Amino acid sequence: MAHKKGQGASSNGRDSNPQFRGVKVYGGGAVQPGQIIVRQCGTRFRPGFGVGMGSDYTIFSLIDGRVKFESRGRISVYTQVDPT
Repeated sequence: MAHKKGQGASSNGRDSNPQFRGVKVYGGGAVQPGQIIVRQCGTRFRPGFGVGMGSDYTIFSLIDGRVKFESRGRISVYTQVDPT
């Protein structure tokens, strides 16, 4: 019986799957309900009008419209008329 491990293949070869985080739709981009806008760790961006946040802090659209990045890291989705 061998007293040494061979090659080490059983202890190597593991890797985690990528998380694909980041902004998926930028300011002015059109979105539909349920479409992901940002995938993030923690609340770097916070939901505003017409936007929801999932349990993993994913920001997604609740309505049809265009994405707007507002002050203080807030993201909103507005329909055709832009209330500024």
